[in-house]
Amino acid sequence: MGRLIVEQHVTADGFAAGPNGELGWVDGSVSEPGPMVDQALAELENTDAILLGATTYRLFISYWPTAVDDPLAEPINRLPKHVVSQTLPEAPWGDRAPATVEAGEPAATADRLKQTYDRDIILWGSLQLASTLIEAGKVDEVRLRVAPVAIGQGIPVWDLDYRPMPLTLRSATPLATGQVTLIYDVTT
Repeated sequence: MGRLIVEQHVTADGFAAGPNGELGWVDGSVSEPGPMVDQALAELENTDAILLGATTYRLFISYWPTAVDDPLAEPINRLPKHVVSQTLPEAPWGDRAPATVEAGEPAATADRLKQTYDRDIILWGSLQLASTLIEAGKVDEVRLRVAPVAIGQGIPVWDLDYRPMPLTLRSATPLATGQVTLIYDVTT
């Protein structure tokens, strides 16, 4: 049975984007050869699929299918992708196999994907979808890539109803680039 991992790049003050969705604070180390990419490539070796919301899919499709020089492009383009959306009729992925549009209820989709795949399913970005699946108890791990920058205001990582969500720190890895990767198991 697969594990659902929510992965998000965040600022040191806990934002996933600026107030209007700006991502200018994300530096090039997320896609340039070096410690962040090496770590991501190692994690992708244990990954069977990628799960995205429609907004993140639209961001990804504008870059990844043609990103031949990015070291992360090969695994991202090769892995099966699933896009949770009630509005997308299809989800092409350049000249590669299209992503599968998942029009059903997100929690049921997560359950089915976890039964379908044996290893990790990574949910990148997709803030609303991540919040929905966390609240539904479908997330097994939270992976935060904390950037050494504070932006003061912005879009929070999750929009959850207030209730404590216990997490167990599995690892905290500081990188030479100044980022820290925090990996938490979701405690039920």
